[in-house]
Amino acid sequence: MALMVGGCGTVQTLPAPAVQSPPAVVVSPPSVAVTTVVPPIAFSAEPKQRWTPALFADLPGWRADDLRDVRAAFAENCKGLRSKAEWISACSRFPFTGTLPEQRAFLESEFVPYQLTRADAEDRGLITGYYEPLLKGSRTKTRRFNVPLFARPDDLLVVDFGDLYPELKGKRVRGRLVDSPQGKRVVPYYDRAQIDADPSLFKPLVWVDDVVEAFFLQIQGSGFIELADGKRMRAGYADQNGHPFRGIGRILADRGEMKLEEVSMQGIKGWISRNPAKATALLNENASYVFFREIDVTAAGPVGSLGVPLTAERSIPLGSIVYLATNYPNALAPLNRLMFAQDTGGAIRGVVRADFYWGTGLKAGEQAGRMKQNAQMWVLWPKGTVPPQSPLSQLGL
Repeated sequence: MALMVGGCGTVQTLPAPAVQSPPAVVVSPPSVAVTTVVPPIAFSAEPKQRWTPALFADLPGWRADDLRDVRAAFAENCKGLRSKAEWISACSRFPFTGTLPEQRAFLESEFVPYQLTRADAEDRGLITGYYEPLLKGSRTKTRRFNVPLFARPDDLLVVDFGDLYPELKGKRVRGRLVDSPQGKRVVPYYDRAQIDADPSLFKPLVWVDDVVEAFFLQIQGSGFIELADGKRMRAGYADQNGHPFRGIGRILADRGEMKLEEVSMQGIKGWISRNPAKATALLNENASYVFFREIDVTAAGPVGSLGVPLTAERSIPLGSIVYLATNYPNALAPLNRLMFAQDTGGAIRGVVRADFYWGTGLKAGEQAGRMKQNAQMWVLWPKGTVPPQSPLSQLGL
């Protein structure tokens, strides 16, 4: 399951509660509604995932999360979920004007926590971080600002196989049309090296002054550009060229250029600054390329896949409420928090896997770049509704 939240450490857990959770009993298919004793949900589709019912007392630090900013995040989430039958009641009855204790009581009475595990019962996964960078730039090319952020190209095709074959729903490829002796055919879209080699084929949205910062902006998916007149524009994700993402930190570790535990955004930037002649070749190892569009600069956060602004330190991907138990980056301090799944991550894959949105700017970037933590996660699902047979499709992941 792809979610969004982050570093390195062991997740701290609270002592076992006096009241034990309902026993885990696999049912196949999961066709019973949520009742007093809730069955776990097991799934056979890849990635293999299991939802096991729990109690709120099982959630590490649940009573310590002050929920102070949950009201606004819940309201934003409901803008994207209120059309879904399972969420109509919760979104219409949440005590938005109530006290924090009343809001906590509502969550405890109206939702069931399900712990996410792999099919082999492993309940720990990896949490990384992301943020909105702030770059310097210009709407026109200058001597200083000569690195383009490209808009979505007109010749980029998205072929959805589900439109042709229902059994392939959710399978899609990106490419471009070319002429051949047999007529027109679809071929893979240009990769990173090809795009950078012939930029005249593409439409610049804005120009920035650092190729490495532009590369990391593509990984983050959105960011601010501060223009010469002091105004800011926000560049948001528009599309991607269809090539798989390949982490350059892992490449450096595999080559012995740095230790795996040293891999972070800051560590990669440091290596590039010490090896500028090798920078282009390293960046091109990641053939994936992101195109941008200009989005609302006044929104509280970048707009996620749910169609609502992300909430700093409360957002992960997509379509539900998730409780996260992990640690702060490079620290033992627990980071136990109710999160709102408001976005998807193109490089986020796995069952217990998430990307934590830290916000905008340098401090957020420092936290996001170092976040590579073990974590546990619980999905909060509306009580009285049947949990999805395929959580990845139900949550939009």
